[in-house]
This record gives sequence, structure tokens and C-alpha cells, in this order.
Amino acid sequence: LAFFPLTMLDIVPLWPCFILSCIFAAGGYITSHEAMHDNIGRRNTKYRFWNELVGQVSTIILIFPFSMARMMHLHHHYHCNHPENDPDYTDAAPNARAAWIKTWLNRQPGADGSIHHYKRVLERIGTPAAKKALRDTAFLQIFAMFFMFALCWTGYAFEAALLWWLPRHIGLSYIRYWLSWAPHHPREEMGRYTNTRVFRTVAGHWLSMGMQYHIVHHLYPGIPNHATKPAYYELKPILEKRGVDCSAL
Repeated sequence: LAFFPLTMLDIVPLWPCFILSCIFAAGGYITSHEAMHDNIGRRNTKYRFWNELVGQVSTIILIFPFSMARMMHLHHHYHCNHPENDPDYTDAAPNARAAWIKTWLNRQPGADGSIHHYKRVLERIGTPAAKKALRDTAFLQIFAMFFMFALCWTGYAFEAALLWWLPRHIGLSYIRYWLSWAPHHPREEMGRYTNTRVFRTVAGHWLSMGMQYHIVHHLYPGIPNHATKPAYYELKPILEKRGVDCSAL
């Protein structure tokens, strides 16, 4: 948020802020993801405030309220790879190229993408918390739309596009590919040890956000994301005994 006054007042050039905004958009979800699983501050501890604050702030740039993000992600854990109940099932694609394209097409008007699937899942859940998540999403997106319109109207269209609109879309595509498609492809299994896969990528551990070891997260979501790699190698002999294909790593 500080990038807007910094660029409008010509204190910092627009292009480095654009690059950093893209990093924050993609990385912010990982930060909020830790808060979704209470890994920053457990319930009934003095750190709980920071857990909720970090979760709320981290998803602002994605125009995606923490209440919705947490509910949908936890529901993904409950129903991983189920065609109807897994909120992320719409990211399924036959290959990596198609997956990248689909991350964009799913957000287009009229597409039966993630947001429509989220609404169906929320209706099926039907709890007050589900209704609140839907309201939070509507209010945040309406506010963001008016905020960006005001920026464009007052002569700051480039700032609106390069500090929020484009980083959001780049971040969402990056998240959808690495956190949803890559570790769960081809989404044919629903078993505890088979609903995700171990894979190798030229992007490496950090650029892939550690998703090669995503099976550890589904088995033990209390392990922070940055610790899934060493945890995987500790668990590897056990995973192999459980029938997990660990040949890639």
C-alpha cells in the first residue's frame, strides 16, 4: 500500500514497485497460508493476534479476504481432488501449458472458474461463517474496484495497473499453478497418501514455493511451509512404505 504514495510523489520509480508488488502478491498467499493453519499463532496463545493480522493483511493485494481464503483452503484439505467439493478442482488441466492458460481463463467473465465454484461450495457449506466469507469477498472487491477507478479518474491509471491490477493477476496465476495444479496433477486420487505428488522442477525449491514436498503439508499442515523439505527427507522411508512414489526426489 505504501507503493502508491511513493510512486505518486516520485519518491520511488514505478518499475521496481511493480516487480515487488508481483512478489508480494504471490508470496503473500504463502504468508496467509501459514495463518490459515494457525502456524504463526495458535489459538488461545498471546501470538494469536499476529496470526490473524498477518492473514488479513497478506491477501489484500489479491483482493481476496482472509475469511474466504481460509475457509476454501481448509475445505480443499477436507475434500482434496473431489470434483464437486474441492474448491480448487477447477485448476485441473492436462499439462503445464494448459494449466498456466487456465489460470487466466478461469478469471474471465462468464467462465465457470474458481469464484463460481467457490460460491457453490459456500452454498453447500451454508454456515454463518460461509455467508460472512461471501459478504467479505463482495465488499472487498467492490471497494477495490472503486479504488482503482478513482486512481484512473485522477490520472494514476499506470499506478493502478502496475501496483495492483497486473500484480494481482500475475500473483493469482503463479499461486494457482504452483500451489494448486503442480502438486495435485492429475487430480485422479483422493487417498491420504495419493492426493498429491512428489515432483522435480527446474524452477527449484524457492521459486516453486516448496510444492515438490506438498505431501508433507497435507499429512501434517502444522509443519510450516519452509520446513516441509527437511521433513520430507525425514519421512521419505515411511512414505515409500505407504506406497508414495518418491522416485522424483
